[in-house]
Amino acid sequence: MAAKAVLTAPREDPWKVALEQFSVAADLLALKRGVREFLMQPKRELTVNFPVKMEDGSVRVFTGYRIHHSTVLGPTKGGIRYHPDVSLNEVRALAMLMTWKCAVVGLPYGGAKGGVVCNPKELSHEELERLTRRYATEIGILIGPESDIPAPDVGTTPQVMAWIMDTYSMHHGYSVPAVVTGKPIAIGGSAGRIEATGRGVTIVAREAARHLGMSLAGARVVVQGFGNVGSIAAQLLHEQGCRIVGVSDSSGGVYAEKGIDPRDLLRHKEQTGSVVGYRGSDAVTNDDLLELPCEILVPSALEGQITKDNASRIQARMIVEGANGPVTPEADEILRERKVFIVPDILANAGGVIVSYFEWVQDLQSFFWSEEEINERLERIMVRSFRDVLAASQEKKVDMRTGALVRAVGRVADALMTRGIYP
Repeated sequence: MAAKAVLTAPREDPWKVALEQFSVAADLLALKRGVREFLMQPKRELTVNFPVKMEDGSVRVFTGYRIHHSTVLGPTKGGIRYHPDVSLNEVRALAMLMTWKCAVVGLPYGGAKGGVVCNPKELSHEELERLTRRYATEIGILIGPESDIPAPDVGTTPQVMAWIMDTYSMHHGYSVPAVVTGKPIAIGGSAGRIEATGRGVTIVAREAARHLGMSLAGARVVVQGFGNVGSIAAQLLHEQGCRIVGVSDSSGGVYAEKGIDPRDLLRHKEQTGSVVGYRGSDAVTNDDLLELPCEILVPSALEGQITKDNASRIQARMIVEGANGPVTPEADEILRERKVFIVPDILANAGGVIVSYFEWVQDLQSFFWSEEEINERLERIMVRSFRDVLAASQEKKVDMRTGALVRAVGRVADALMTRGIYP
C-alpha cells in the first residue's frame, strides 16, 4: 500500500467540543439552569509564565497551565502534558473530561489538567528537569495529596512525576509520595500503572466485542499512536488473538495485512525511534491508517483525528478511544448513522486514572498491593463501568458516548445537589 499525502482537517476547538458533548447529556438529564451553568465552568484556572536556564546559559520563558474543573466528588485528578500545541482551551476541555471520566467509573475525584507549552524532545535531560521543578513550584499553590493530584500525560513520564514529587516534598520538609501518581515504583509508584490505560482499553474492547457478538480471534486491529497506551493495547489485544494490521506514531505508519507482532515492532521502534520502516510492512500515512479495513480501530494519539471529513471512510466496526477526544461531534454523528460502535474516551481510557487512584490510596496507607491484585481490581471496575454505560445507553436509547456522559454528569450533579450550594 503506497503512502499518499493527505491534508489534515483544521483542529476544532477542544473546549467547544467538550461543551457540546456536555450539553447533550445536560439536556437528557433536564439539569436545572444553575447546576448546568456551574458544571459548564472550570472552578479555577492558573496560568504561569516562568524562566528556565538552558544548557547554553540563556534563559527561556515557558507558559504553563493547571486547571481544576470540579471538586464536587473529591480532590481533583488529572495529567500534565508537555507539548508544543498545549493551549488554555485544550487544558480546560481535558479537565472537564477528567471530571466525567472519574465519575463514570465511580472514583472519588473531580477533574483537573495541566500542561506546559514546549517540545520535550528538543530539551536535554537537565533542561527538562529544571523546567519540571520550576513548573511544579509555580503550581504548588494548587497541588497536594488532598487537593489536586497530577499524573503523566502526553510528553511526560514517571521520571517527570518523580521530579514533581521531590520538588513538592522539598518545599514541605518531608516526603509526600501521594502528591502525584504515575511515579516510579521505587518512590511509591504502583505495580501495573504503566500498563493500566492500555489494559483498560483491551478490557472494554473485549466487552464490546462480546456485546456485538464479535470474536476477537483473528479480528483485525488498527492502532493510531504507538506510545504508552497504543503499544500496550496492541500487545494485549494481540495476546487475545487479534491480528494487528496497522500501527502508527508521530513519524508515520506501517500496514501489513498478514499481521504485525507488536512486541517485535516495539523493539524496532526502540532501535530506530519510530515504527516507520518496519520489515515486511508497507508505509502508510497517519490519515490513511485511520481508514484501513479492520474490525477494531484504537485511536491513541491526540484529539480531533476523526472528523466530518474522514468519518465516512472509516471502515472499522468498533472504535475504542485510547486517546482523549479523538472523534469530533460531527464525526460522531456520521459514525452513529453508519452503526459504528464507539467506546468513548471517558470510559475506554479510564484504566490509567483507576490505577492512579489505587496508587494514591496505597501511598496514603503506606501499604502496597501486588500487580495481580491491581489487575483484578482494574478488571472489576472496567467491566462494571462498561456494563453500567451500556445499560444507560440502552435505557436512554442513545450512543455509548452519550450514555457515559449521562451517567457521569448525573453523578456529579447529584453530588452537587446533595452537598448544597455554599453558603
